[in-house]
Amino acid sequence: MSTTPHVVITREPTGNVIAEGGDELAVTLLKHAGFVIETTPRSFCYRLPWDMGEERENQMASHAARMLTAVGYQVELDADLDVNRITTPTDPRGKRVYGHQILSLTDQLNGAGSYAGAASLVQHIVDPEDGVLVRLGEFFEAAAVQANVADTDDGWHLSHLCEDAAATLTSLAEDMRDAGLQMQGLGPPWKRSWQEGVATYYATAPRPRTGATPDVAEPSVTPPNTPRPGRSR
Repeated sequence: MSTTPHVVITREPTGNVIAEGGDELAVTLLKHAGFVIETTPRSFCYRLPWDMGEERENQMASHAARMLTAVGYQVELDADLDVNRITTPTDPRGKRVYGHQILSLTDQLNGAGSYAGAASLVQHIVDPEDGVLVRLGEFFEAAAVQANVADTDDGWHLSHLCEDAAATLTSLAEDMRDAGLQMQGLGPPWKRSWQEGVATYYATAPRPRTGATPDVAEPSVTPPNTPRPGRSR
């Protein structure tokens, strides 16, 4: 039984970025991505040219990994080389890639400049055919089947939990299917004024301790270079 060729791309302690494994096609793709052959008396591998700088090496290694993955290779890419990997304090190696993709989508939503832009992002979650909610429901349905295979009390219990999760997600997906259209219909692009910025600052800033005397006066809510209205006599 044949297995999918495996390619490992790593950075050695010396700083060299090398690739090992694969087959003739993998070697061709690596060469196309900028790797050159490195021979030793006992073996050979492929490496990136020296003195390129880490930023450029990371870009080229990530590009090579994407090409190899696209044609079906299993690629193990060092986390430090992956320019596309998102990390968090709880996952510094970026292993929870699917959760990080949702995190990236959330960041894009927070930075959206219009309701139309926000709506297109919401659709990735609520689309009734290919949205995240629908796919998560299918995932838990599959998990329920896998848990049932164990044919034990624990397996049946887990299977019921997964079935309940799938039903909840299916119901939620149905309730939210029009959320994208509703978001788009909320209005034109929004713009944040300086007044809103100040209001947000005071709403989210830490409150001073009771009885404490502030060392610095609170900033004025009057925008810079804005003349104050004259006093009436």
